[in-house]
Amino acid sequence: MFERIAELAIRRSRLVLIVAVVTVALMGVLGAGAFGKLLGGGYDDPASPSSRAGKIIDEKFGGQTNLVLLVHTSAGRVDDAAAQHRGQALVADLKKERNLDNVISYWDTANPDLRSQDGREAVVLAHVKGNDTERGENAKGVIDAYTGPYAGVLTVQAGGGGAVISEMGTQSGEDLLLAEAIAVPLTLILLLLVFGSMVAALLPLAIGTIAIAGTFAELFVLGSVTDVSVFAINLTTALGLGLGIDYALLMVSRFREQLATGADVDDAVRRTVSTAGRTVAFSAATVAAALGALLVFPQYFLRSFGYAGIGVVAIAAVSALFVMPALFVVLGHRVNSGRLPWVKPARSATRAPFWGRLAGTVMRRPALTALPVLTILLLAASPLLGITFGTPDERVLPEGAAGRQVSAVLQEKFHGNDDAALHIVIDQRLDKAPLESYAVALSGLQGVVRVETSTGTYAGGRSTATDPGNTTLGRPDAQQINVVSTLPPKSDAAQGLVDEVRAVAPPAGSHPLVGGVDAALIDSKDSIAGRLPLAVALVALTTFLLLFLFTGSIVQPLRALFLNLISLGATLGVMTWIFQDGHLSSLLGFTAQPMEVSITVLMFCIAFGLSMDYEVFVTSRIKELHDLGEDNESAVTNGLGHTGRIVTAAACLLAVSFFAFGTAKLSFMQLFGLGSGLAVLIDAVAVRGILVPAAMRLLGDSAWYAPGVLRTFHQRFGLSESGPAPEHATAPELVTESPYAKNSTQA
Repeated sequence: MFERIAELAIRRSRLVLIVAVVTVALMGVLGAGAFGKLLGGGYDDPASPSSRAGKIIDEKFGGQTNLVLLVHTSAGRVDDAAAQHRGQALVADLKKERNLDNVISYWDTANPDLRSQDGREAVVLAHVKGNDTERGENAKGVIDAYTGPYAGVLTVQAGGGGAVISEMGTQSGEDLLLAEAIAVPLTLILLLLVFGSMVAALLPLAIGTIAIAGTFAELFVLGSVTDVSVFAINLTTALGLGLGIDYALLMVSRFREQLATGADVDDAVRRTVSTAGRTVAFSAATVAAALGALLVFPQYFLRSFGYAGIGVVAIAAVSALFVMPALFVVLGHRVNSGRLPWVKPARSATRAPFWGRLAGTVMRRPALTALPVLTILLLAASPLLGITFGTPDERVLPEGAAGRQVSAVLQEKFHGNDDAALHIVIDQRLDKAPLESYAVALSGLQGVVRVETSTGTYAGGRSTATDPGNTTLGRPDAQQINVVSTLPPKSDAAQGLVDEVRAVAPPAGSHPLVGGVDAALIDSKDSIAGRLPLAVALVALTTFLLLFLFTGSIVQPLRALFLNLISLGATLGVMTWIFQDGHLSSLLGFTAQPMEVSITVLMFCIAFGLSMDYEVFVTSRIKELHDLGEDNESAVTNGLGHTGRIVTAAACLLAVSFFAFGTAKLSFMQLFGLGSGLAVLIDAVAVRGILVPAAMRLLGDSAWYAPGVLRTFHQRFGLSESGPAPEHATAPELVTESPYAKNSTQA
């Protein structure tokens, strides 16, 4: 297959490039509409009890509260005549808004729980219509129209889920633009330093651009038929730029290496595609397998990253395999054009004496050099012992965001937080007596300040006689019950209350569903925890199979899985230490909170996939040299000497793409960017540079072991980078830097 790809590029190079240009143009036109198809939200399992409760409330009760307008008086109290008059006018205007339902306020209900304890603020509760994206857009329209000074007497701020979604969407777009503005120029500078020539540096950037444009088009198509999160754009940009550059970097480096040995352009293309191209294909398969595990989760926020990840990996790999060889044929030796003045013409594209010497040092004393690195990585992983999980809320926004300020006021100045209430739905007819009995039992739970039903309000295990109840909570065939507490949203106590509410005996024959932010958090964690073993098993199994097909060994996949888990543990441990425990929070400008469960799973899959990306880069060259006749130690030393520079350059370039998101204002995007970037660097330096040579030295020839049956299977069906080497790429040229050269049969 790879030989045919090379021949296609040699014989039809200009046709391949014309088709590529037309395809990219079409993908660009299609991808431009992706933003209009993508949704916010997607953190909840649609089959969970909390999601089902929310759906019933939307269908039968006009929707649960997701917008809170906090109204301040400039002077006096909200009961003063002027404030009351303006407040009533505000509520009347809001009830006319076509995108709002269930508008409830202090001024039209006289409910004291909707007024602050000092009487200076009141709230207006409403439900914003639409799906996740429409809700954000509709909320933004209402917020823009009503927040700020109102009628000279009042000042309005917006909070609640709708406002937070709107602010997160706006902030995400700003964060993405800033990250791109940082990553693209830095990437170009690094590429120039790596290659030393302008033409060679621009080729990887071109592949990254194709990968991003193609994935945007894919997201547009998928967004037209299913739910796709808008945050998939962020992964597309970071991973598309990084992986596109990774694959192109490997191809360009191998092509320049072949030219440097004296090969003509056509032979250099053939050898590049049959070796580096094969590596790219296997690398893409391993990364796609890791990201494909995200598709098992029911939350479309996570599935969307799977869609984007698989798409960007596939398009980057296809572009590197087809477009790059055609460019090589057209450019030929001009691939080195635009050389920087301080770069010597004969400089090797991949030769890295430092990495060869490092591998030699490690292999002479494997235990002594590996033990300190393992100790540091395990210490870095230790914060995982106290990890807790959460879902995004207003705390992911900057401290000055209105959504955060409103939430703080509701918790500090109001008797109970209506925005964080638990919403219980009984989807059947229910008589008054059993409803009251159930509400009384709920009101007696610790932390509950009131329980609102259609028949009355209950507190402290008894009815509040002065409150006749909210008739909008009752329907002939359904009942809604709101449980309001003083507990901080998403705290351990608030989550404990959900369990207690679900444990209260319901009216006979009924099946209550409990919703609300805390119930959704519990359901989301349970849902992800339930699917996580399957996802991990799929990642491990597919990775093992692919690496076996690539190496012909069952030991190499096990070694790779073990080392990758160590580097992953270290990365997640450091991120827990920073984002959950709050270290560096003042420097990075975020609020410490539990680790965002979806982003943590996403980081695991991305980091695992990229670790396997570099695993294939390094192992492919080691196996190539081993198959040419070098012993295990010499093959490892020379293999790392030839790939070390590529891997570190690729890791630095990819880390730049991820670290750029460290400038984000959304804390979970900071977590994603910094965690993914750190994982790449740990793997490229600590694992590939030290732990892999140490493990290979300790394993010796057993590193390539496979049972006879599997060896036969691999000989027939397996794929490796080994192939017939041209006469100008003989082993003696490859081992001149090895401290073990005297042991090499090729030397």
